[in-house]
Amino acid sequence: MNNVKINPLAYAAGASVTGVDLRKPLTNAELEAVTKAWHNHLVLVFPEQNLTPQELIDFTSQFGQVERNDNVPYYRHPEFPEVLLVSNKPVDGKPSQTRNTGRNWHADLTYTDRPAKGSALLCKEKPNVGGDTMFANLYMAYDTLSPVIRNFIDTLEAVHDITLIKGFSRRDPAQIEEMRRLNPPIAHPVVRIHPETDKKLLFISERVRNFVGMSEEESQPILDFLNRHATSPEFVFRHRWSVNDLVMWDNRATLHVALADFDQSQSRHMMRCSLLGERSGYVINVDEDQSAGSLKSALAAVS
Repeated sequence: MNNVKINPLAYAAGASVTGVDLRKPLTNAELEAVTKAWHNHLVLVFPEQNLTPQELIDFTSQFGQVERNDNVPYYRHPEFPEVLLVSNKPVDGKPSQTRNTGRNWHADLTYTDRPAKGSALLCKEKPNVGGDTMFANLYMAYDTLSPVIRNFIDTLEAVHDITLIKGFSRRDPAQIEEMRRLNPPIAHPVVRIHPETDKKLLFISERVRNFVGMSEEESQPILDFLNRHATSPEFVFRHRWSVNDLVMWDNRATLHVALADFDQSQSRHMMRCSLLGERSGYVINVDEDQSAGSLKSALAAVS
């Protein structure tokens, strides 16, 4: 029996899912309904889901292989490496290194060769007001570009860089050095085809340094335009958290940003599981790429 109810929350993305207890395995009918809604709405909100870390892992694993967070090993739950702790609560008497996580528009783990398929974020504590998360629909972002711009970007590759995470340089220096070693700059196609919907999308973010074959100076105006376009208000869903909300999003077809619109003395504590995505991209030497490339060569490549 399937009691799943899907209620759209916004035009661009977002739907609430009720009638299901995520502490229990989904039935085949429930899994089919949730997966279909996930592809249609990109961001699903499951209210009143008081899950333990293991239950969060178990729920997420029904949609694919769960990421162990080995590329950012410092922020994991001490007993469950699959669970990333996104929190402003002090750790061992020191400010949390993830207290400002997600402050620029991004998709999860694009600085690896397997960006996340999707992520599930569970709210355990929240401030009285604020602490919202916004999501942008990357299908809409691509479809609303002009044919000329689409033709130009269809063959471009973008260099994703972990050091462009907002506030990254203010983290523990030893951790920064190790994460840079684990996550060298990596190139991904700017335009991707979603492996399950076969639709084209704009795979861009504020954590892109430049385009392959182009310098940072040449790339920046184009990146600024594409990021501004992708996060236009009409493409965005804004989620206002309640405790025990579980939000699951398609990381391949959305960007998201965590807003700092709250009293930082109040707790905002989340648990995240991510799904291992399809292999994509290759490691690149940014300095060599910038010195070798030019806008002229990039234009020639798409002519």
